[in-house]
Amino acid sequence: MASKPGLLTEWPWQKLGSFKYLVLAPFVVESLYSFMTKEEGERDLSNLLILPFLLWRWIHSQMWISISRFQTARSKHRILHKGIEDDQILLNGLLFYSTSKYLTGADHMPFWNPKGAALTIFLHMGPVEFLYYWLHRALHHHYLYSRYHSHHHSSIVTEPITSVIHPFAEHLAYFTLFSIPIFSMLFTQTSSIATIVVYETYIDFMNNMGHCNFEIVPKWIFNILPPLKYIMYTPSFHSLHHTQFRTNYALFMPMYDYIYGTEDKTSDSLYEASREGRKEMTDVVHLTHPTTLDSLYHLRLGFASLASKPFASKWYMRIMWPLAWASMLLTWMFGSTFTVEKNKLDKLKMQTWAIPRYSFQYLLSWQKTAISIFIEKAILEAEEAGVKVISLGLLNQGEELNGNGVLYLQKHPNLRVKIVDGTSLAVAVVLNSIPKDTAQVLMRGNLTKTGYAVAEALCQRSIQVVTVRREEFEKLKLRLPAKMRGHLALSSSYTTEIWLVGDELTKEEQKRAPKGTRFIPFSQFPPKKVRKDCFYYATPAMTIPKANWLPRRVMSAWRIAGIVHALEGWDLHECGDTVLDVDKVWGAALQHGFLPLSKQ
Repeated sequence: MASKPGLLTEWPWQKLGSFKYLVLAPFVVESLYSFMTKEEGERDLSNLLILPFLLWRWIHSQMWISISRFQTARSKHRILHKGIEDDQILLNGLLFYSTSKYLTGADHMPFWNPKGAALTIFLHMGPVEFLYYWLHRALHHHYLYSRYHSHHHSSIVTEPITSVIHPFAEHLAYFTLFSIPIFSMLFTQTSSIATIVVYETYIDFMNNMGHCNFEIVPKWIFNILPPLKYIMYTPSFHSLHHTQFRTNYALFMPMYDYIYGTEDKTSDSLYEASREGRKEMTDVVHLTHPTTLDSLYHLRLGFASLASKPFASKWYMRIMWPLAWASMLLTWMFGSTFTVEKNKLDKLKMQTWAIPRYSFQYLLSWQKTAISIFIEKAILEAEEAGVKVISLGLLNQGEELNGNGVLYLQKHPNLRVKIVDGTSLAVAVVLNSIPKDTAQVLMRGNLTKTGYAVAEALCQRSIQVVTVRREEFEKLKLRLPAKMRGHLALSSSYTTEIWLVGDELTKEEQKRAPKGTRFIPFSQFPPKKVRKDCFYYATPAMTIPKANWLPRRVMSAWRIAGIVHALEGWDLHECGDTVLDVDKVWGAALQHGFLPLSKQ
């Protein structure tokens, strides 16, 4: 939002939420009905193609978003190293349908007319680019900037979606400008379907390219055609506008910046540096893996609405299962560890790497060796790259898989990179989720290193730990010091209202819990919610510091543990049987701005 929102800042359908797309429904239904009921000679193909054209624009933009995020995560050709939905297609749809219905000459357009194409090129290079340049400069006047354009510039580090982050009033102004060639074709009766589609696709392409934050334009193009630098900008050229603000105002053709002296003097050198690339040093790597097949769409590379809710599943995602299955098979056969994202916290540079294996594959005994090799290679790559800390997320730290990470330390005892499984912080989060007056908890589920550590910490605080299965009771008894075993109890009763739960908690057991029971996970995977009269806590996690460096505002405790480890400069591993001082780790996390979920 702009710092001082002005008139027509908000979109008219903003309060409709996801239902905003219904505003196009009457036009789409009328278009389909008209095409199906009219005689062949009366059917308007140009009107019918508006919806497919809008869908193409949406797909085109999503492709750019995904490619950009992938390149930002893995490429050394990024322009910036710091770290904001798109209503414009909906607006364009309404205006296209209205124009087609009410403006003479906008219906029954031919597929191609070369005169209209030539007119569009001429008018875009002239009036459109010229008027946009001066409109853009006007929007940087403090009055208009604070009320409108500052919203766009809240994204200093750009990505394709940044190109359409504008207040409603700005989009109206831009649509008016880009309509000059289209309306000129209509008035001169030279319009065609192909010209309009290509022109709008050109606008989308250049907009997305200019905001993608990695240099895509090869040097040989400018070597062959030197004047091209004046009629085609590059991502690095436009990135300077987002960092310097008062330079490089051009739409897509920098010639007006050169004419009026507003080109940034470092444009050429930044382009050269971006093409050359630069070696990056990373401080912390978090090693994770996809979970379910749906998790493919929860990656930030894909759809923002899905990535923001990683444990949610939508009905329409089932339609995309063939793609998910194909992706799983390809990664199974040919996959290698890949970079998911890069972030920065103050001066700490972080990356997330993913093992190309899904959760169910970790449960296959014949896959364990291959997965362990993937993890070992990732650790050695981190070692070679000078990474300070690598944290093992999800099932990468399994006791049966690698002894909670100690296997790699035994094989490579001189590792400089510190291996962190995050147990201590996960334990701290669980302990601080339990109400202070609690005297007894019921522990149920697959016992992991975190589960044992939680039980020991509770016994140290004289809180009774109850189990309902003898197998779990005996395991805890063996793992706890003799002086603490008096705080363990085996019971057939499920009446305790505080449950600490791991994997394998059944629906039947949840149904036996008393009303108002609090289910607090110590696992990295949440239990399936069965009861509406009980409270289900999140898996151990905290909110991140108030900085725009992560799409989601919540991060798992296991991942935060690696970050805190690096920030504190602790020169020891946390793997195998090692558990750090829980209170010390908790205090360090709070000191660095991480907060309990209840404090967000």
